[in-house]
Order: sequence, then structure tokens, then C-alpha cells
Amino acid sequence: MIKEIEFLGKSLETIREFPDIARRETGQQLDRVQRGLDPVEWKPMPSIGMDVREIIVKQQGQFRTIYVTKFNNVVYVLHAFSKKTQKTRQHDLDVAKNALKEIIRWEKSDDQNQFKI
Repeated sequence: MIKEIEFLGKSLETIREFPDIARRETGQQLDRVQRGLDPVEWKPMPSIGMDVREIIVKQQGQFRTIYVTKFNNVVYVLHAFSKKTQKTRQHDLDVAKNALKEIIRWEKSDDQNQFKI
């Protein structure tokens, strides 16, 4: 079964701005996640939340896509960005954390049709 995918915030817009080869690789890795497989290269992101992972793409630079799959059989892409230093910028971590908080808040709400990020 293929999971639905939801891009939160500006994540889809950002992925579309990746160089062609990095964008294709990111898409292929997200397809693997939708099919229940692990990306080829990834790492856990416990500083953002449980079960949050980061896809690592090293094509024409360093590109990252942070996602979570533990809600409603959906792949939620929390944030995507290009990485220019060894350490992930706090801003990028905060964007992903805030998106995850919105999902959790939505999961707990009675009216799940009002989910907007």
C-alpha cells in the first residue's frame, strides 16, 4: 500500500528549487518512503521528535528533507532545505519542529478538516 504524502509549509516549493538531479533523487527517496521502505541515506532526528527522519541527498550540494510517517498512514514532509554547513541551522530545526507540533495538535483536535500549515 502506498502512503499519501503531504508537503507542509514551503517544503514542496523548496524541493522544486533543488537542482534537477537533487530534486529527482529527493522524489525517488520520498517514493521509497511512501512504499514503506527506508530512504537510501537517512538519519533519525530525535531533536525534532520521535520517528522523525531526515533524507540526505548529496547531489550538486547537500539537500535535506525532514519527514514523519507515524500519523494517519501519511508521509508528512515537515521541511526541506539545502545544507551549507556541517551543523543543521537552528532555523531549519525550528521549522520542522513547528510543523510537527501542528500535526500533533491536528491529530488531537475533533475537527481534522481544519488542518492547515
